[in-house]
Amino acid sequence: MSDLAIRAQGISKRYQIAVRRRHHDTLRDQIMDAATSLWRRRPSSHEETADEPNGHVWALKDASFEVRHGEILGVIGRNGAGKSTLLKILSRITEPTEGMADLHGRVASLLEVGTGFHPELTGRENIYLNGTILGMTKVEIARKFDEIVDFSGVETFIDTPVKRYSSGMVVRLGFAVAAHLEPEILIIDEALAVGDAAFQNKCIRKMGDVARGGRTVLLVTHQMGYISMLADRAMLLERGRVKFVGETSRAIATYLDDATTRSSGDLRQHPEREPGMTPTIVAARLTDASGQDRDTFSTGDDWFLEIEYSNPDQTRLAGGGFNIRTREGFRVGSLNTYMCSRPPYQIPASGKLRFCIPRLPLNPGDFLVSVFVGVHPNEVSDWVGDAVAFSVIQSDFYGTGYVLHRDRGPSVFTGSCEVLSTDLAFSGRD
Repeated sequence: MSDLAIRAQGISKRYQIAVRRRHHDTLRDQIMDAATSLWRRRPSSHEETADEPNGHVWALKDASFEVRHGEILGVIGRNGAGKSTLLKILSRITEPTEGMADLHGRVASLLEVGTGFHPELTGRENIYLNGTILGMTKVEIARKFDEIVDFSGVETFIDTPVKRYSSGMVVRLGFAVAAHLEPEILIIDEALAVGDAAFQNKCIRKMGDVARGGRTVLLVTHQMGYISMLADRAMLLERGRVKFVGETSRAIATYLDDATTRSSGDLRQHPEREPGMTPTIVAARLTDASGQDRDTFSTGDDWFLEIEYSNPDQTRLAGGGFNIRTREGFRVGSLNTYMCSRPPYQIPASGKLRFCIPRLPLNPGDFLVSVFVGVHPNEVSDWVGDAVAFSVIQSDFYGTGYVLHRDRGPSVFTGSCEVLSTDLAFSGRD
């Protein structure tokens, strides 16, 4: 038996997109259009471009890779890189335009909330339905049933139609079904982002158990921390092409280095804008207290972030903010206008937000900042991931000669310590 669970060769997927037709009202219009078309710039053969003149786009282009049995492969890349398209092809949801993929074993997919669930059926009925689709017998499903329900934590609602479940309940049950019905290949696309922290930790442990049991996992996520903890190898996609496959740490470093080099300039065209957002955020920059641009700080420096925005349709905005994460993908904190003010929430349609973190409480390391504006505290209208990057360098933050290092974790604590004994009282404060 081959050691390979998945073997992909030259997989490509092309979609047709809507193209606005040119209207030629007069003969003069036709002549002018023909003349100017000679001077329109056409992309050279070596340029990366997804769009074609005939209204097609390549979501995936010539992707080739192999995955061994019992391996967890992380799939990373920017929005629009082709990750979800690849997983849909491997899950047999869509056919490739070119190329082929051999999968050896039963495949279970969790590509989005509710994948494979019938909303009118109960949780119990959907477990049996999914198991049957995977080719399992009723006896096999019954043997795993209690374990699935216990893992999902939805036992109280197991006989309730799934359409009445919250998104978190659906994803918990979906993952439990996919992981426990013993598929040889488990494909997961960002589904864990919906679950709470406790459930995510359960999933991480379960995926480790799945891989150690000889089964294969393909995991797509923007959380580099999960990829770093779980993946044996990682594959980086860029504009539909495989840019790198190999050691997880190298793949993450390449992905984040790209994010850092592209984190300046006009953010209206930033590649990490969430799909469907209205481009409202114009720019973001980090400064010191005097307004000078900075990308390097010491622990304890005053840290300023300026977000410039302009709402093109002049819709009222409620506020905005940011979050900071490590290069490995762990969020270390956030701040927004809602935290800094009381209702009613409102900011001008265009303007700047200037945030300050006094005495920056971060240990040495590299960090990425995502920014957003919204029309409601729970509704974001524009979100740009990894908009700016900065580094924190070593320093004597406490003034005691103790130099901070990144292995102490991302955050710095300020506080005091008293050393007490029967013959000595000592007090030291920061």
